Amino acid sequence: VQLQASGGGLVHAGDSLRLSCGASRRTVRNYSMGWFRQAPGKEREFVASISWGAGTTDYADSVKGRFTISRDNAKNAQWLQMDSLKPEDTAVYYCAAQVAGIHYYARNWGYWGQGTLVTVSS
Repeated sequence: VQLQASGGGLVHAGDSLRLSCGASRRTVRNYSMGWFRQAPGKEREFVASISWGAGTTDYADSVKGRFTISRDNAKNAQWLQMDSLKPEDTAVYYCAAQVAGIHYYARNWGYWGQGTLVTVSS
């Protein structure tokens, strides 16, 4: 599976962005998918995940109520709608697929996209 993330950019605090992640070479319909982020000097951290059938979602406390994860298995893609952005959301955002184990840990995910930079100015 090859994942391609896009949609990052420079925005002001309070603005919205929608990140996209497309999969190629293989379907991801049977995999959980998720988003992580990594700020400069920090470890990669869990942001959100969605089950293969989109019936179950989970969010980091820091983004709950502001971010929404979704997917469309027919399009082999997932999205992360980010509203009410804050400067502390500034990071490189990575999409991921296929988790084995606890989804909060980056090491448990099998496939990764290349990352897209989100910068939120105050």
